[in-house]
Amino acid sequence: MDRRRRTWQLIELGGLVAKTGIVEITGDDRTLIYGALLWMADRLEGAQGEHARKVWIDWGRAAFEIEAKEKAGKGKRSFAAEEKPTNKAAHGKFRRGQ
Repeated sequence: MDRRRRTWQLIELGGLVAKTGIVEITGDDRTLIYGALLWMADRLEGAQGEHARKVWIDWGRAAFEIEAKEKAGKGKRSFAAEEKPTNKAAHGKFRRGQ
C-alpha cells in the first residue's frame, strides 16, 4: 500500500475510534484504548471469533444506518437509543468471556 493510501486509511480508522465516543469514555487513555483493541483482536482470533464478528458487524451496520438516516434528516435518534441487533442472552455470555 502506498504512503498516501496508508495515511488515508489511518485517518479513517481514527475517525471510527472517535465516532464511538471511546476517546471521551476512556478519558483519552491510549493504554486503555490499545488494550481494548488488543482484546478485540484476540476475540476475533479465538474460538468465539465468528460469533464476535457477526455481532460486531450487525452493530456496526445498524450504527451506520442510523447515522445515514440522521444525515438525511429522517430522525435524530442515537445508536444508544436503538435496540442493538443481537441475541441478548448470547451477548451477555460473550461479554462475560465465557
